[in-house]
Amino acid sequence: QSGKSVLANFVSESIEGIGSYSPTQGVRILEYEMNSNRKGGACQFELWDCSGDQKFETCWPALMKDSHGVVIVFNPELPSHLKEIEMWYSYFVQQQPLLDSQCLLVAHHKPGSTGHTENLSLAYPLNKLKLVHSNLEEDAEDVRMEFNKYFRSIITFINESREKEEMSIIS
Repeated sequence: QSGKSVLANFVSESIEGIGSYSPTQGVRILEYEMNSNRKGGACQFELWDCSGDQKFETCWPALMKDSHGVVIVFNPELPSHLKEIEMWYSYFVQQQPLLDSQCLLVAHHKPGSTGHTENLSLAYPLNKLKLVHSNLEEDAEDVRMEFNKYFRSIITFINESREKEEMSIIS
């Protein structure tokens, strides 16, 4: 109940489920296309909107296979979420071959929230991650811009990794 599906719908420009809350059962895959500002034109992304319910933990290894990035969304007004994001980070980033730069932490402010969490202090190692505050009522375009920057960083990472792999094969 942090707003993962709302953000996934917003970023992917999907109208699915707007206006009603329905917990995600397992995973929901949204396709998104973004102009990469490179010769290749547009890049296609799959956003895997995963349930926050731990009863789906047996599915997590399949969700993580071949992933290039992780976005961890939490409600900064719920103290329990601050503990949960440590678990998500450990499982989805640290236990995988992902770098911190491939992770985006999103403090999602739901409509009507007090918003007194802008100076959120996170414990190590979460404090090393890029933290974005999202409020779709007040700064929707800033949120979109932050996600686009994150996606571009993932594209750059993938391209650089591919180039290194090709160079290692050549030499």
